[in-house]
Amino acid sequence: MDFRDAPQEAEFRDRLRAWLTEVAGTFPTSGDEYWARQGEWHQALYAAGFFGLSWPREFGGHDLSPVYDVILDEELAIAGAPPRPSLGYLVAGLGRHASKELQQRFLPGMINGTERWCQGFSEPGAGSDLAALTTTATREGDHYVINGHKIWTSYSDVADWCLLLARTDPDAPRHKGISAFIISMKQPGVQQRPLRMISGVTREFGQVEFDGAIVPADQLVGAPGEGWKLAMTVVGHEREPSTLGFAARYGKLVRQLAARVEGKAPEELAWAAVQTEMLRLHVRRRLSEQLDGVTHGPDGSLDKLLMTWVDQAVGHAALAVGGTRDPELLGSYFYSRAQSVMGGTSQIQKNIIAARILGLGV
Repeated sequence: MDFRDAPQEAEFRDRLRAWLTEVAGTFPTSGDEYWARQGEWHQALYAAGFFGLSWPREFGGHDLSPVYDVILDEELAIAGAPPRPSLGYLVAGLGRHASKELQQRFLPGMINGTERWCQGFSEPGAGSDLAALTTTATREGDHYVINGHKIWTSYSDVADWCLLLARTDPDAPRHKGISAFIISMKQPGVQQRPLRMISGVTREFGQVEFDGAIVPADQLVGAPGEGWKLAMTVVGHEREPSTLGFAARYGKLVRQLAARVEGKAPEELAWAAVQTEMLRLHVRRRLSEQLDGVTHGPDGSLDKLLMTWVDQAVGHAALAVGGTRDPELLGSYFYSRAQSVMGGTSQIQKNIIAARILGLGV
């Protein structure tokens, strides 16, 4: 398998590298300052022609091969620049399930960064068991009234819009009574409560309470009761390797850790090096399959487990090399612990693999 750049890909990589030499050091890569300036970074990437590479041109993307997203992720990591903002799962959700009118209204601002977004799925009692959500949407004339509580909502405090799941039919089977909405976060009835993470970051996650918030009926995505289909598209995309730009960052961190070691490397670092190389090659294999038109479905759960194992292996290596003396490396370790929960717990991924790939218990 040949992973070398084609001529047009090499030209793109060179142009990206030249731009990054000018701007990469001007944007923070971690902590609260990173989250505070992520919107600015998003717009800078877009203005330079380096964001939305594989998304539809009609909404502001470039209609390029997913290979270009991989090149972007690799070069951002090499340059020490912030990662590209993670929006692909929302673009996939609206691109597959929203009406053309909603796509034309909302996708351009999402892609160019002029409108910020969050995802309102998880709840205190409905994290891994998403179908247990209790947030309600009640139809009143030409709008719905939203009441409920969401949690682990990334970027909620800066978001203009939220892709929200709410129950519209309490009497339907729990997977059938859920609908999806595009709701404004800048309105009465939306209360924000940020969550401080163990890594010290205070701006990434938040709780959101909806108390009589309003969403126009024409901002329902799909038909009433079809929210579960959208949810599966979104979480499936989150687990696809096309979003795993982390692979390049893991490899860079491992190399940085190795450069700090004097004498024999700790076992944790050696294992992290093996794991990051495994993930790098796996992502390229998946990318090759994607270019051949192969869709993976529940195989995304395998990808999610692999990413979790690699992230936590690198986290353990950071702790082994830096101990508790280096706040940034300690933060990397702490953050890695969340990987087995966010995007669907490892236990849920194993259940999906057992039932839908191996056919166990069916």
